Amino acid sequence: MKTTLLFLVLSFPALAGEWRNLWPGEAPGAPRPAEGTEIVKDDWRFREVEVPQYHVFRPEKPNGLCVVVLPGGGYGALAGDHEGRQFGDWFAQQGITAMVVKYRISGSDAKRYHFPVPLMDARRAIRVARSMAKEWQIDPERVGIMGFSAGGHLASTCVTMFDDPFPQETNDAIDALSCRPSFGILAYPVISMSKPYVHGGSKRRLLGENPPPDLVASCDTALRVTEKTPPVFMVHSADDAAVPLRNALDFIEACTARQVPVTAHIYPTGGHGYGFAGKGDAAGWTARLAEWLGKR
Repeated sequence: MKTTLLFLVLSFPALAGEWRNLWPGEAPGAPRPAEGTEIVKDDWRFREVEVPQYHVFRPEKPNGLCVVVLPGGGYGALAGDHEGRQFGDWFAQQGITAMVVKYRISGSDAKRYHFPVPLMDARRAIRVARSMAKEWQIDPERVGIMGFSAGGHLASTCVTMFDDPFPQETNDAIDALSCRPSFGILAYPVISMSKPYVHGGSKRRLLGENPPPDLVASCDTALRVTEKTPPVFMVHSADDAAVPLRNALDFIEACTARQVPVTAHIYPTGGHGYGFAGKGDAAGWTARLAEWLGKR
């Protein structure tokens, strides 16, 4: 595909819906606190997300592909515009249905949104997409996951922990559907939870103040890659000071060792958190993503 695809996002409106709850009742894994503390800003940046929801972007002529999008924010916020809404519009212009997810996050330990609560939200989103296959005109075997930074870590748990059972996920027929993504897209992802190059804020918010060593190791997703991990697209920058490149390299190495198809684009410059627009050498990285998705 030509890089001119990058400009189509501004040409036509996507068929975007309203925010919808992932579960019909209270989401499992943590008690819902008193309502009214969620912070929502006009620029699609969210904090203290209490009710997991999704916003679907439907193309006028769907090609059957669906991407579940997880914005980043250190498991304490969600950068839902440049790592969410902009991609929803862009995907829709290429015939791809996009589902941007507000998964539960908080700056407070009291809300108990530690692991595996965000993972349950992300897995539920994949299952909801498959349950909507007929209405959205998508192929349930072509539903992938995409995440940025801490959202990239969450996406990496989806592509590695889909067989891990959580008793809370037994509410309805949707929970009985497969949560294994058909592919994964990891943008400058947090991967490590135990190495010197861990992103401390993401680890703290996801695992709590003093997590047990076995939990820390189990959430180091490079250690969780198996032959069943689906194909992965990776983008990262060598000058990323927030989430060092070594995170991506660990995951790439693990995929290679287990013969999991992995496509990686590593740029000399770009820093961290550049989202849709890119920055430095990483500007235009979505053209490479469009080419890769075209082969799916």
